[in-house]
Amino acid sequence: MKKIILFTFGLLLCFSCNESKNSIETLKSKPETKKPEFAIVIHGGAGTILKKNMTPEKEAAYQAKLEEAIKVGYEILKNGGSSLDAVEKTINVMEDSPLFNAGKGAVFTNAETNELDASIMDGKTLNAGASAGTTTVRNPINLARAIMEKSEHVMLSGSGAETFAEEQGLVTVKPNYFFTETRFNALKRAKDREKVELDHDAKTTFYDPFIKDSKYGTVGCAALDKNGNLAAGTSTGGMTNKRYGRIGDAPIIGSGTYANNATCAVSSTGWGEYFIRAQVAHDISALMEYKGLSLKEASKVVIQDKLTDLGGTGGIIAVDKDGNMVMEFNTAGMYRATMNDKGELTIGIYEK
Repeated sequence: MKKIILFTFGLLLCFSCNESKNSIETLKSKPETKKPEFAIVIHGGAGTILKKNMTPEKEAAYQAKLEEAIKVGYEILKNGGSSLDAVEKTINVMEDSPLFNAGKGAVFTNAETNELDASIMDGKTLNAGASAGTTTVRNPINLARAIMEKSEHVMLSGSGAETFAEEQGLVTVKPNYFFTETRFNALKRAKDREKVELDHDAKTTFYDPFIKDSKYGTVGCAALDKNGNLAAGTSTGGMTNKRYGRIGDAPIIGSGTYANNATCAVSSTGWGEYFIRAQVAHDISALMEYKGLSLKEASKVVIQDKLTDLGGTGGIIAVDKDGNMVMEFNTAGMYRATMNDKGELTIGIYEK
């Protein structure tokens, strides 16, 4: 009997050893999921962007500019540069293009001027900078960064912001630098439509459906660098036909831009009033921090549920601390692109 017990115990021990060995071999054979070293995602605005309204030449121009912009940031990150540098330089490319509603391509106000807004945020320090209503600063995102790094303030506006820009040696231009025929014609159409609406109904508000549905072009970027630091930035010319010194979400930290190394970096685009009311960019981070949602889950809740239920339209691009990227929007399209540390590039314009 004693021999039988010892024999049985030996079999069990042997079986157990084999199982452990197999488990170790299985673990060794499983490929390790490596966290991306860096990542970058950009947008060029969201709105009623339909393929039927786009010529092949114009579509190719947008795709080429999105690729040019994101590759600037990609190279900075690939070579060990900071996420802040990648965000700023990437946005510069889009600000210098008349294709987007930012910098050179800024839309016109009701007074036939161009008033530009921008913001940037450092996920490592939670420091941020923003400018609003400037008319002479060539690259507002550069001003936003200067405000963040070289002043005790977060936001400067109007002539004061322009004075600060000059003191910091930033490039300034004559206001007519921002004139483009395409944007000016868009203003004339908006005014004509507004006049027709007001003739029919004296109570028609400034934000009629035409203005809402024709809004597009704000630019933004979110990036993760090799040191694990996140950053986000946004730049815009605002809303066509805007009045009264209107300021949207782009320069509002937590609405148009937010970055936190503990969660994610976000840049927004869309109907700014709703993004301000919903604090869209920060809300995504908060859902991740307090409820443990993934970036994808949080972005979907905020854009597809909260923003949509409120009546807002637009979208966001974002990257989290692990290099996951999302591009979430509830409009017919959003100019967008991503690049990961493998150099894989994706570009999108339409919803599908």
